[in-house]
Amino acid sequence: MAGGTTARERLLDELSSVSRRYMASYALFNQAVADHLGLHPTDLQCLNLLTLEGAPVTTGRIAELTGLTTGSATRLVDRLEKAGYVVRERDAGDRRKVLVATVPEKIAEFGRMWERLGGGWSTLFDGLDDRQLAVIVGHMRRTVEFSGAQVARLRAGEV
Repeated sequence: MAGGTTARERLLDELSSVSRRYMASYALFNQAVADHLGLHPTDLQCLNLLTLEGAPVTTGRIAELTGLTTGSATRLVDRLEKAGYVVRERDAGDRRKVLVATVPEKIAEFGRMWERLGGGWSTLFDGLDDRQLAVIVGHMRRTVEFSGAQVARLRAGEV
């Protein structure tokens, strides 16, 4: 399109703006949930990641998941333990290893709160067919991978 922008360029510009608003709204939502639970926003996201892991993990793994140093990850675990969301336990296979495990009752309470907040979430997708949902899922996966790579670049001082 001579002298103007193409439809794709306009869509990409809009996607950029909408993405920025989405990220800001999610950060503010995350902060509000963390405040409600008496947690730091990073602690809340760590708790989220721990529930996705499906098994107890080491503090080193928490550092990997969050991009924190091992010292910062240890302090994060200290805060989650003090709040009652996790416990430290010895690894049955290697007693020298300490694992961080979520506390089922607290995770259930956490889950109930998410259900109350996200009760209408799935209805956002009612008008979409399976192909459209697959596009969104693919986009979210690529975004997670892209964000992880960007975090690594920032932490490495490449930016």
